[in-house]
Amino acid sequence: QVQLLESGGGLVQAGGSLTLSCTASARTFSDFSMAWFRQGPGKEREFVAGISRGGTTTQYSPSVNGLFTISRDNGKNTIYLQMNNLKNEDTAMYSCAAKKTLVMASLYASPDYWGRGTQVTVSS
Repeated sequence: QVQLLESGGGLVQAGGSLTLSCTASARTFSDFSMAWFRQGPGKEREFVAGISRGGTTTQYSPSVNGLFTISRDNGKNTIYLQMNNLKNEDTAMYSCAAKKTLVMASLYASPDYWGRGTQVTVSS
């Protein structure tokens, strides 16, 4: 069983920046593809960004491409989400997800593990 713990959420003004972290309890963290998802108020959960096991491949939702950056430190069992130029519509609960797979699409479709999430609120 893998536990995922997110941190770094909070209240930020529009145009500001925030960095989220997700730390995993997995002994072989580098075997896991990882991703960030979010669910805004009254909305369905949506994919935000994904990163391959070695960190060489990253993928983004069109809505955050160029604004958000996903990265990972396998030595620290942690992934990050650097969010810049935040907008009101970025307000959401952000959760990380993990799957022991090379195929990132498989992770996005059916993650094996979820964190509980960290709340990001962007104010005008």
